[in-house]
Amino acid sequence: PIRTEAGHELRRYFIPRDRDHVLIDADYSQIELRLLAHIAGDETMINAFLSGEDIHASTASAVFGVPLSEVTPELRKRAKAVNFGIVYGIGDFSLAGDLGIPVKQARAYIESYLASYPDVAAYLKDIVAEAHANGYVTTLFGRRRYIPEISGHNAMQRKFGERVAMNSPIQGSAADIVKL
Repeated sequence: PIRTEAGHELRRYFIPRDRDHVLIDADYSQIELRLLAHIAGDETMINAFLSGEDIHASTASAVFGVPLSEVTPELRKRAKAVNFGIVYGIGDFSLAGDLGIPVKQARAYIESYLASYPDVAAYLKDIVAEAHANGYVTTLFGRRRYIPEISGHNAMQRKFGERVAMNSPIQGSAADIVKL
């Protein structure tokens, strides 16, 4: 991490072996969110990416009901937590803890997000149903992630399996792309 003192310190330990070599750092900008937009087929999210919008600011505008020009750094930060939280199947309790807000407010954020991105909401519902039916989900490249927890006897175990089902096609496809 570049924004912390520890991050700066750690970076000092990564050096090329000699003057003829360099180190390169590459980042697929918001790859999971881009894959979510593609997999879900959510036109609102796709259009935000295609037009070069800051996806977190765009989400803040939609979720918090403010014009894009009025999105503050704090609102963007909250929207970023919601964006990535949705990818990981976050619940209202966990989001509330992450943002330091009441659970009721976190629930409202998630509901507003899913209303703003209806195809994402449909995808999440459908992929969980698919996991319940098949016992696994697949990446865009056909790699399977078996989820035995999805049919567990314990409700917490099943909820974990559902979060894995939501996340695995996205994160797994991102891993497939990076490997390629």
